[in-house]
Amino acid sequence: MTSYTREESVYPHFFFTSTRSSIMWFVVRVYVGWIWLEAGLEKIQNPAWVGDSSGAALTGFVQGALKKTAEFCAPAPAACHPDVQSWYAVFLENAILANPVLLSNLVAWGEVLVGVALILGFLVGISAFFGSFMNFNFMLAGSVSINPYLFVAGILLMLAWRTAGYWGLDRFILPMFGRRPHS
Repeated sequence: MTSYTREESVYPHFFFTSTRSSIMWFVVRVYVGWIWLEAGLEKIQNPAWVGDSSGAALTGFVQGALKKTAEFCAPAPAACHPDVQSWYAVFLENAILANPVLLSNLVAWGEVLVGVALILGFLVGISAFFGSFMNFNFMLAGSVSINPYLFVAGILLMLAWRTAGYWGLDRFILPMFGRRPHS
């Protein structure tokens, strides 16, 4: 007898709740975690992110993002599709630029922590949420790069939280909270 209900399709059950898909999620999780860890380690070793000049790199990133707003479309405003929306530009100016040192450290160390947690399979759903949240903010700031791919992978890891950490610490931690993956 299968462990899924009639309302649940075979495919979502396999991909998001069955431990049979856990090796696939292990590969996705470690890859995404490695990308985060590399990015974070690069930042914490850079004094413009964490150190004597802390906040300088974040300030430069935000100033670059502010140049991608609608007000820089003056020559042809009707045809302009800015990379950064005006509401997000207000947030960048008033919240991020007001606290660059604190937020620079939070981004750098947050990337390291998300990377380590995903690699170890520690609270994968929560770790993937924070990684996706950072990716979402990077994309809102006009930075594309690999962020859309990591964002989608993070969303999928959040959906597969019950099995994504099966080959990791979640295999031992989740049962403490009464959560067990399905077979």
